[in-house]
Amino acid sequence: MKLFEYQAKQFLAKYGVPIPKGSVASTPDQARQITTELGKTVVIKGQVHSGGRGKAGAVKLAKSPEEAYQIAKELLGSTLFFAQANAHMRIDNVLVEEALSIKHEIYLAITQDRATQRDVLIVSTMGGIDIELVAHDNPEAISKTPIDPLLGLTDYAARDALFAAGFDKTLINKAVVLLKSLYASYVGTDASLAEINPLVITQDGALIAGDAKWLIDDNAIFRQPQIASLATEVDEDPIEAEAHRRGIQYVRLEGGKIGIIGNGAGLVMTTMDEVKRAGGTPADFLDIGGGAQAESVRSSLEIILSDPNVKGVLFNIFGGITRGDEVAKGIVEGMATLNVRIPIVVRLAGTRAAQGAEILQGASIVSAETMQDAAQKIVELANS
Repeated sequence: MKLFEYQAKQFLAKYGVPIPKGSVASTPDQARQITTELGKTVVIKGQVHSGGRGKAGAVKLAKSPEEAYQIAKELLGSTLFFAQANAHMRIDNVLVEEALSIKHEIYLAITQDRATQRDVLIVSTMGGIDIELVAHDNPEAISKTPIDPLLGLTDYAARDALFAAGFDKTLINKAVVLLKSLYASYVGTDASLAEINPLVITQDGALIAGDAKWLIDDNAIFRQPQIASLATEVDEDPIEAEAHRRGIQYVRLEGGKIGIIGNGAGLVMTTMDEVKRAGGTPADFLDIGGGAQAESVRSSLEIILSDPNVKGVLFNIFGGITRGDEVAKGIVEGMATLNVRIPIVVRLAGTRAAQGAEILQGASIVSAETMQDAAQKIVELANS
């Protein structure tokens, strides 16, 4: 689950991380009132679940309440293209907060590292830009410090990370306190990513979270009723939203033509690669998981077909816990109840694959023996 910037900052403040003065507005009048109360130049930021808002025109300065009113009027209700998310998103709220006197910008984040099987603290003195660009062009500018799961983020580990990143030595003590607060908020909200970019060092030496990005582990939402109440689908892809309601692991890929359904994340991703190699473009990532029953398979097919860009569907199933006959039943039910007007290619292997193949006999599908063969067939059929 993603949080908007203003929501993430509320949690940061709760755990003691300094944030700019300001508030969220849903009308131009509210934006004007907040600016009047602050009595200074403000930054008005469109609230969407994407980075790169400045480049998209969703972040602007206002030097007066009337200017804030006009900017909010332009942004609220507008739909802008955000390149980082590769999607158009509607702005329904803006964050109006004091403009900071910036001396330097720092990147901070805590996230999960599968390689070390620990949380990791990431620090870079090259903040304010995409961390991916820093990692590519200046990898030495990023310090990564694994966090001991028993001890948590200790003072000495935080200091080591800051020194390794070349952080201003005169501000180390202040930064250590902030990092420990950031870690407390990360753990306390069951986050999978807690990012501050930039952490602003002001002209007078204060450390303030200029922006924040927060991802919450969906599997822990039941422990976070306050966060669950913040769930919104305002700018979420409608098909992804429907898949989420049905409990289906689905990610829509803009511009793709081949709908992909598989069991297991690794198999689905490999299938996507094979479709690309065959000259096609995957339209989604959909994992039916282990032990999928016929109804969930039919429901997954319905989700795929709701994307008007999809010109063909590829099922790649390697049966273990998932049974080939159950998958086949779901496909047949989908063919009988859904308005299927595009080609479907099915590759079944493993548990009860033979029984599944029998069930599919007579259905308007194309079978394939291998994943590579299936990818080639669906790309050819979709293109024709």
